[in-house]
Amino acid sequence: MTINYFEHDLTSLHNQLVNKEVSAVDLTRASLDNISKTDDKLNAFISTNPDEAIAQAQKIDEKSDFSNVLTGLPLGLKDNMATKGIQTTGASHILEGFKPIYNATVVEKLQNLGAVSVGKTNMDEFAMGGSTETSYYKQTSNAWDHSKVPGGSSGGSAAAVAAGQVPFALGSDTGGSIRQPAAFNGIVGLKPTYGRVSRWGLFAMASSLDQIGPFTRTVKDNATVLNAIAGFDEKDSTSSQREVPDFTAKLSGDVKGLKIAVPKEYFGEGIDPKVAKQVKAAIAQLEALGATVDEVSLPHTKYGVAAYYIIMSSEASSNLQRYDGVRYGFRADDVKNLEDLYVKTRSEGFGDEVKRRIMLGTFSLSAGAYDAFFKKAAKIRTLLIEDFNKVFENYDVIVGPTAPTAAYGLGEEVDDPTAMYLADVLTIPVNLAGLPGLSVNAGFVDGLPVGLQIIGKPFDEQTVYQAGYAYEQASRLFEQHPDVAKEY
Repeated sequence: MTINYFEHDLTSLHNQLVNKEVSAVDLTRASLDNISKTDDKLNAFISTNPDEAIAQAQKIDEKSDFSNVLTGLPLGLKDNMATKGIQTTGASHILEGFKPIYNATVVEKLQNLGAVSVGKTNMDEFAMGGSTETSYYKQTSNAWDHSKVPGGSSGGSAAAVAAGQVPFALGSDTGGSIRQPAAFNGIVGLKPTYGRVSRWGLFAMASSLDQIGPFTRTVKDNATVLNAIAGFDEKDSTSSQREVPDFTAKLSGDVKGLKIAVPKEYFGEGIDPKVAKQVKAAIAQLEALGATVDEVSLPHTKYGVAAYYIIMSSEASSNLQRYDGVRYGFRADDVKNLEDLYVKTRSEGFGDEVKRRIMLGTFSLSAGAYDAFFKKAAKIRTLLIEDFNKVFENYDVIVGPTAPTAAYGLGEEVDDPTAMYLADVLTIPVNLAGLPGLSVNAGFVDGLPVGLQIIGKPFDEQTVYQAGYAYEQASRLFEQHPDVAKEY
């Protein structure tokens, strides 16, 4: 059965299931067929699990209880979320063949609601990268142009949704890894407030920065998925006990009286003028809908990238110590002793970008460098938080571009780590401050999508969605999509 996900949102698919126009098995097979037809060029999935997915869908059809909107709907999971009995690698050679014995909390929640995972999406190795080019397994392409990157590190999830392989997917965001690929692929991606969604079962890169969030074609779909995965988890000490509202409740299209701040730093040096023009047009559309717009300053933005890469690499170097060739995953052959096992396993099992960040982080935490680097980075983080707090005293949301450019060519920046790192200049501060950030399609530059980033107060995803929905409904850009039928 052929199902074009470009023609249906999650509610439409749900209604078809309720009315028995399609079955959960139909939808699951349709996603698997879509992946089979398109993934030879897109490479969005590291692996699929058709037998398990079909079996789960059959059980759902037998129960015939479609009380939740996500019941029976297929999804893709970024390959750094533990999935019981399914290979989960973090796109690294060091975890090739690893099958967890438990589910990540978000996976468990979605499975309990009857959502059907059809496979694990490609990503940068251990989420370290901004283009999905550091994966050990394959190179994912942009859904709009296969010569361009899909963004990263959650590029596989973004490309899968943008290309209509699945109606929704999950990614993780440490410094922009949901929002940037969402922008590059012209879809909706949310990084929730830190603590809003459990990180238990997510392969940790930087524990004070990581957050799981959804990729969808529309803002309402995104809010619907967040409803399903948000909430306190006793297994995650960093998850918040704050009450979870209905994130779809403020999706009226009305933004009259909404106060929008536009940081002048977000349109400064390094921002493609074409991207700036497109995003400013999107902001003007919000203003035309009744929002008030003022320019503000976030003066410490320029220090965000440097602070982030010290903090993130320091936490990553600690988190990745567990991959030693002893407990699970890849183990090097012909080792002489325990030290040799560690060295050879990590040398052969980790890619260049992972090694680079481990070395940077280990150095930053060393006795001679801690005060000069890590401690100063932590102070800058505090200054960035204070910048945001000051603006949010008078404004409801902050908006600007998601990324400085549209998607760039495959291979253009992968060998230039500095250029790759600077591409996250607009998304990184949101993670350092623990804020919610949404990317929605703001239009096109030279045929490629660009993103409008909407940043909210802590735990105020509702207002972020309100602004994103109003713009999306006014622009109707979600109705434009890659011509996959013609392309493939």
